[in-house]
Amino acid sequence: MISAPTGSEPVEENRVTTGDAAEPAPAPAQKAGRNLPAAIAVGVLLGGAVLVSLLTVRQIFVGIVAVAVAMGTYELAGALKRGADIRVTLWPVLVGGQAMVWLSWPFGRNGLLAAFVVTILACLVWRFRGGADNYVRDVSSSILTAAYVPLFASFAAMLVVAEDGVARVLCFMIVVVCNDVGGYTTGAKLGRHPMAPTISPKKSWEGFAGSMLVGTLAGTLAVTFLLDGQWWQGAVFGAAIVCTATVGDLVESLIKRDLGIKDMGTLLPGHGGLMDRLDSLLPSAVVSWLLLSLFITG
Repeated sequence: MISAPTGSEPVEENRVTTGDAAEPAPAPAQKAGRNLPAAIAVGVLLGGAVLVSLLTVRQIFVGIVAVAVAMGTYELAGALKRGADIRVTLWPVLVGGQAMVWLSWPFGRNGLLAAFVVTILACLVWRFRGGADNYVRDVSSSILTAAYVPLFASFAAMLVVAEDGVARVLCFMIVVVCNDVGGYTTGAKLGRHPMAPTISPKKSWEGFAGSMLVGTLAGTLAVTFLLDGQWWQGAVFGAAIVCTATVGDLVESLIKRDLGIKDMGTLLPGHGGLMDRLDSLLPSAVVSWLLLSLFITG
């Protein structure tokens, strides 16, 4: 559940125009304010752990997802508290998040849905002790946290359940990584036109085009050779994941802007918080499961 070391933020957030002149490019090791060598090292280590789990005992991958869910949930709840004094009902969301991940393995969608509904009920009741002040705000944020992190992440766990589950997860991860790499190289060199200036001012359309080109090609090759799918299915899959990864980046940028914070946390050197790496993966896991369930039988 960990994305490529380069990530999507450094990708397109360099040398875009903000007026008549382009901003000067920063030093290579500190593009977009990040420590690039540290980011690469952390990304390689985390990506290696995911790969080892898939190539040895695939159930370990579900454990990795579960750990990422717990840490991401805690981090997002902390950011909401720190930025807006929002009190997420942390224990129901943490416990419910683990239930979503682990019940999705044997029971699939039914187990995931049941755990999610019970988590919502628990959030509604748990917040009683805080009284009426900000009840709606806190409960709404708790439900958002439960949906955004464990619910979405559980679809990554469900990817590995199928007989060819390892190949499905690899397709998902390959396209997300290629989305980041394609966007980084293109956006850093050619980025001139901001994609969403009020959300992420330095994310460029040129970077998105690079992500789309490399991601679609990666999806075509991965689905064709790893899952024996049709080339057009892989192309659709790759393009869809690039779109959802980009949406995930923008959603997290909006949340951080709303809260007035730069990063969700400080856990990962060169990246920020874990949620700063999961942002593109979470919605992409949902779409990966949906499309591969539709395209690939077995």
